[in-house]
Amino acid sequence: MKNTASLIKKIQVTEKATALSEKQNKYFFRVDPAANKMEIRDAVEKLFKVSVASVNTMRYMGKMKRNRASRYGQRPDWKRAVVTLKEGNKIELT
Repeated sequence: MKNTASLIKKIQVTEKATALSEKQNKYFFRVDPAANKMEIRDAVEKLFKVSVASVNTMRYMGKMKRNRASRYGQRPDWKRAVVTLKEGNKIELT
């Protein structure tokens, strides 16, 4: 198992994430692309001291970007996890 602090890169705070956290108790995290759902669940429970109901993950491919010399580079691939907490649990974002 990997280090729990290195699995979760950051919390994503967007309009959609804020609305879902208020209405459905779901939180968005940018995680390590090699992490699986069980590792993400354990990391969130240890870091934020909450109990997790479910974890859904999505993989995103990095975009191709062109630089000045008409060469192409690529942004890194990344993974997002939507973590649903059990009722009565909450993560303070501020």
